[in-house]
Amino acid sequence: MSSSEECRFLMCSLDKTFSSAGTEVLTVKIEYPKFELPECGRMETIINRCIWGQVECFFHDAATILFRQAACALHNANDSEDKVPFHPYDAVLQYQVTACNSCYVSLYRDAYEYTGGAHGNTIRRSDTWSLKACRAVQACDFFHPKTNFRKALLDEILFQADENMRKCPGIYFDNYRKLITRYFNPNRFYLTDNSVAFYFQLYEIAPYVSGIVTFSIPFDQLECPPVCQQ
Repeated sequence: MSSSEECRFLMCSLDKTFSSAGTEVLTVKIEYPKFELPECGRMETIINRCIWGQVECFFHDAATILFRQAACALHNANDSEDKVPFHPYDAVLQYQVTACNSCYVSLYRDAYEYTGGAHGNTIRRSDTWSLKACRAVQACDFFHPKTNFRKALLDEILFQADENMRKCPGIYFDNYRKLITRYFNPNRFYLTDNSVAFYFQLYEIAPYVSGIVTFSIPFDQLECPPVCQQ
């Protein structure tokens, strides 16, 4: 059990291996949080149902679509005259809780799939909830209603990217400013202790080696920061 008295969670796991013709072809591993919110029973139910729905969807897709693909790949490898080796597939869903207090719950989940080749692929998604307002939080909530919040966030991200590129040339693609503007999604974020972290998927603005790129905007740069007032 982790975090504060107002917001506790336990990490749970779900593992399963799938075989075809006596050969293991797919391993599914899922680690997800189950929350206990003593002061907010309604949000506890909403959040846990949301997470379990995501887990079920990931497991179902792996157990059906990905398993069929893995079994087919094994069959093709066995029938290949070139004796191409078969590499078992992997599907991993890993949650990371980044904020858990009496006001907010925030987390992201990385869905990783390996289907052969040099490396697998990871897609990140995230959710943030306000326990006081009993609803999901959006990026526009960090600003006053008439503020062009998308421009404000994008300007800060571009500033940080320019600084990062100056210090570490090659960390992003050469046309990174254009790519950041194209792929920026203001609702791809999660909370940390003192900032809001916005992220870009693999290959969107940088080479694979750079990973999932994040930009953290401190609370003091936001008009309506998600600071927890006890």
